[in-house]
Amino acid sequence: MVLPIAEVFYNANFAVAIAGAGAAVGVGLVGNAAASAVGRNPGAFGKVLTIAIIGMALAEAIAFYALFLGPK
Repeated sequence: MVLPIAEVFYNANFAVAIAGAGAAVGVGLVGNAAASAVGRNPGAFGKVLTIAIIGMALAEAIAFYALFLGPK
């Protein structure tokens, strides 16, 4: 049995909103870690930037999956 309040609030828009919020938090954490790493070791800027861009892309992919697959 599904609670009536869950039927009202849980829909595709809610799933996309939660996925978008999670992606935003993930990108923020990756950016924070990259800035900290470059602050500790400025010589590794290129390697850290590459890994940070890949990490941000993977975090954003979750939002795209939810956006395209959620509203079915």
